[in-house]
Amino acid sequence: MTASEARSTDFDARAATYDHLRPVGDAWWTRFDAVVRLGELRGQRILDVGCGTGAVAAALVERAAAKVWGVEASAEMLAVARGRVPSGVGLKQGRAEQLPFRDAWFDRVVYSLVIHLVNRPVALAEAARVLVDGGRVVVATFAHEHFDRYWAGRFFPSLAAVDKARFPSEEALTAELAAAGFEDIRSEQLAARENVDRETALERLRGRHISTFDLLDPDEVERGVAQAERELLETVEIRLEQLIVTARRIAR
Repeated sequence: MTASEARSTDFDARAATYDHLRPVGDAWWTRFDAVVRLGELRGQRILDVGCGTGAVAAALVERAAAKVWGVEASAEMLAVARGRVPSGVGLKQGRAEQLPFRDAWFDRVVYSLVIHLVNRPVALAEAARVLVDGGRVVVATFAHEHFDRYWAGRFFPSLAAVDKARFPSEEALTAELAAAGFEDIRSEQLAARENVDRETALERLRGRHISTFDLLDPDEVERGVAQAERELLETVEIRLEQLIVTARRIAR
């Protein structure tokens, strides 16, 4: 076991600042709209796996007229979600690998920037279990080339390698979906750009805005933040290479 593998991400500790450090912006809405379109989510009964603070669940109700349940392992993230989502959203604490729902209960299952945090073979099999025949799973993640271009990567030498090991490639995810009982697998890549000012970028780094920081050596994080404080320009361009993959559950 490597030092990074021995550490784990702590979403309870991130809950209070998560939405501030990772606000909903243009790239978020680009991803959301693609998820709704490719997954044919409008008006469906949907399970949002790893719903976090409830942003996706709320948007699915408000913008896609969906009936939504969210499941989240972190009690603190779930507490934030309870204060955010519309009254019709059901929320449960639970893990992607052991969903607290009966068989064939949902039309759609969504993983939005969650698939890298779960045991994928087990979680995808659980998604297939709770889906109706012909139901669809939708995965929003990052394409592997994203990590070579990510704005913070030059300050943290290990970041790209750690994330490439965590996030599945498009080919790997396609194979895992097929093995879990899915067919008609489709994918679409989305390129997005956002500009933030220097202080916003530094605030995100100081706040460890992505969970990958929990897996890096603390000394590397400290050095990288110090370097960013010296070198960041007044405007920081953030390039995101997002990947949406959807698949249909094979009939039982």
